[in-house]
Amino acid sequence: MATAAAAALAASGCSTGVESPPAASSTTTSTSTSVLPDAATYSAQMRDAVTPDALMAHLAELQKIADANGGNRAIGTPGYEQSVDYVADALRAQGFDVETPQFDLSFPFADDPAVTVGGSPVKAEPLEYTAGTSPEGVAGRLVPVGGLGCTDSDYEQADVEGAVVLVDRGRCPFGEKQTAAADHGAVAIIVANNVDGESPGATLGGQTEVTIPAVMVTKSDGARLRARPEPVTIEMNAGVRTVQTRNVIAQTRTGSTENVVVVGGHLDSVPAGPGINDDGSGVVAVLETALQMGSSPPVRNAVRFGFWAAEEVGLLGSANYVQSLSVDQLKDIAMYLNFDMLGSPNPAYFTMDGDQSAPPVPEREPPRIPEGSAGIERTLVEYLAGAGKTAQDTAFAGSSDYDSFIRVGIPVGGISSGADSDMTAAQAELWGGQAGRPYDPNYHRKTDTVDRIDRTALGINGSGAAYAVALYSQDLGGRNGVPARPDRTRHPVPKS
Repeated sequence: MATAAAAALAASGCSTGVESPPAASSTTTSTSTSVLPDAATYSAQMRDAVTPDALMAHLAELQKIADANGGNRAIGTPGYEQSVDYVADALRAQGFDVETPQFDLSFPFADDPAVTVGGSPVKAEPLEYTAGTSPEGVAGRLVPVGGLGCTDSDYEQADVEGAVVLVDRGRCPFGEKQTAAADHGAVAIIVANNVDGESPGATLGGQTEVTIPAVMVTKSDGARLRARPEPVTIEMNAGVRTVQTRNVIAQTRTGSTENVVVVGGHLDSVPAGPGINDDGSGVVAVLETALQMGSSPPVRNAVRFGFWAAEEVGLLGSANYVQSLSVDQLKDIAMYLNFDMLGSPNPAYFTMDGDQSAPPVPEREPPRIPEGSAGIERTLVEYLAGAGKTAQDTAFAGSSDYDSFIRVGIPVGGISSGADSDMTAAQAELWGGQAGRPYDPNYHRKTDTVDRIDRTALGINGSGAAYAVALYSQDLGGRNGVPARPDRTRHPVPKS
């Protein structure tokens, strides 16, 4: 993959020469602060250095990797391993010392389930990490549950003991739906999609205690089954195997290592497709920012670039990384910037709700957002305004790699162009685009390809990643800053 990485570097205008590492320094830069650029100048420079052409060149390489490996870059596959090599080779060619720490991953497998309702077959997909069945399968009456099957109150009017539960997708993670159904005595759960067409891949999460089979059906099949519930049988060979996988980590050699700006995106796709928007777009924004900054940039604060494994099966790569750090190492991290889906075809311009100004997600306890997150949100909102886009909030719903950083008390922020929810009429008026259509109709599908990327959105959001990283690499203070190291509180999560 070194040749492909070099080709993309040439497209980005970067040299491929490897620098000699500077003398080691534990807490200070190797560049005199008297020659460092100010934050406004440097952030504008990096914003302009990250171009749509360079981002699209990297995405084309990720597409080639997927095309050569069964159409995806999913965890545990050659496509993922080649994606790791592509990113690592590109960084090394620019003089970075690159680590690819390995960790064991409990990896789900599942054959296509055989589902019959009233004796007739129904097409269904397994949820990742689902439990399997015996060769005889499981059987029970079908009980549609009111609400969305997230809480005890959804089950108050339903007797589901020994039954197969039918719930709609939405409001809470799939793992919570499975747990609620199992706790009330169900023998299996069927989740009906909430958008038309094929059902995107979905996961119960690697940390969920899964005790019953869980499958997903289309929105139309869900409506049909809800209207006429009949006895159900599910047969499915599924379980968990252990594989070894890798994150990619690189850090600038310059800048304070007690005030590290960490920026990341997830490198894996779902098995159903190549994952070029989700999250190749975030990966290439982070990668190109690193390549343009170089391994020894003129910065006050070190920058650490993270490319996470196994996001699509439960945010596991970022969780493993955060859990590997001591309290002191966590305090050294000033903030985390997350970039996940930046080039949606019907793009939104969302910033993570660091100031908690948006209404909470219904029936979900609002997360504790670390101090400093509001300032990061303001920085990104101001950037988008300068690019001619009015930002809207997106809630912290535990759906991307920021989650582990929040849990340990690290301020977080990021930009997203939206996933599979529909654009509202007001948003279409605000941003352009098509009301009533998903931000990304290719989400978790084989059609998430490079030709479906919105180049304008990718350019705006990719440059936004570079802008924010560069800004905070020079200045962590002020109204939009984060707590100084002596004032940081970190609470590590125990390893599972």
